[in-house]
Amino acid sequence: MGHAATSFQARRTVGNRDGSRQAPLRGRGNSDASRPLCQLAAPFGLCQNDGQGPGGGFADMTAVRHNGLPPTGVARVAPLLRAYVRLTKVRLTSLVVATTGVGYLMAAGPRPNFATLTWTLFGTALAAAGSMALNQVLEVARDARMERTKSRPLPAGAIGRGHALVFALATASGGVALLAATANVLTALLGLAVVLLYTLAYTPLKPRTPLCTLAGAVCGAIPPMMGWTASGAPLSFGAWMVAGVLFLWQIPHFLSLAWLYREDYARGGFRMLPVVDPSGRMTGEMAVLYALALVPVGVMAALGGLTGWLFAAGALVLGSVLVAFALSLAMLRTERVARRLFLATLAYLPLLLGLMVADKLPAHAVRVAVAALAGR
Repeated sequence: MGHAATSFQARRTVGNRDGSRQAPLRGRGNSDASRPLCQLAAPFGLCQNDGQGPGGGFADMTAVRHNGLPPTGVARVAPLLRAYVRLTKVRLTSLVVATTGVGYLMAAGPRPNFATLTWTLFGTALAAAGSMALNQVLEVARDARMERTKSRPLPAGAIGRGHALVFALATASGGVALLAATANVLTALLGLAVVLLYTLAYTPLKPRTPLCTLAGAVCGAIPPMMGWTASGAPLSFGAWMVAGVLFLWQIPHFLSLAWLYREDYARGGFRMLPVVDPSGRMTGEMAVLYALALVPVGVMAALGGLTGWLFAAGALVLGSVLVAFALSLAMLRTERVARRLFLATLAYLPLLLGLMVADKLPAHAVRVAVAALAGR
């Protein structure tokens, strides 16, 4: 053993030009040389454990470099960028932006100011992305316990919590400031309300009460109002109507999702309705109740002058189909019917909002043309 150790030591030393021997080179498992680099890179999520052991950030990079395959800048930065994108919950943020656009188009009519619309959507996207990131910062410990969320950037260690917090605050505040500068103060205040409600009401309520779903639905109902006010229109019947549709839609949408993941939510300590209602009776009833409330929205919108009767008829059909799926969940309470209801809600919203905009704009254009002709 002693001879083997001496031979290994000899192979790990390097001679100086004067024939003296240098100290043995450190192996990759020792990280003293890479520790300063790790300390610099740790805030950026590039060195998770000071270069020690598997996944040791710069220790691993050094190993690759010794093998003659230095990582490119793109290879280093791309995973970090993907992690920050995931932190913003892109799909939810996109839904917020889309409903904001619907609100703007419904209020602005056939001649929208596309510059204002673009800046409004951008500001809304930033504010929403910041809210999503703040939510993950606050819920990192619970997300780590859930199969559905444990691979998110914070539980997975791809981003440090402190830097995620800075990113979230900067993004949210930047979005609100942009809305104030490019749209108006009322739109910015509504955006700020979404950020505060999502992080200070919805998020802390999730482990306490099933009523958190209603708080989350309020957050989801405000973006179309932001689009409405960004056009310069006051918060009139139309703004509340579109917001009401978004509020009602979110309940069967989320309850079906929560039923599918009720065990995972329980593991994370979230008191969603399907978690505290193991039989699923109340979950199904609530899904049916809110789906039924969506059936007359088209008639109400037509009677209020927001849309025409084409939308009323379409909303009646779409709402009835949604009720049928909700009734299936209430009666059968299986994962299969819950998944069908969830998919039905995903189809319902774009069809309804698309029909609303398509019906509104031509009708508005016709009224403008008739008024112009009558003026002649």
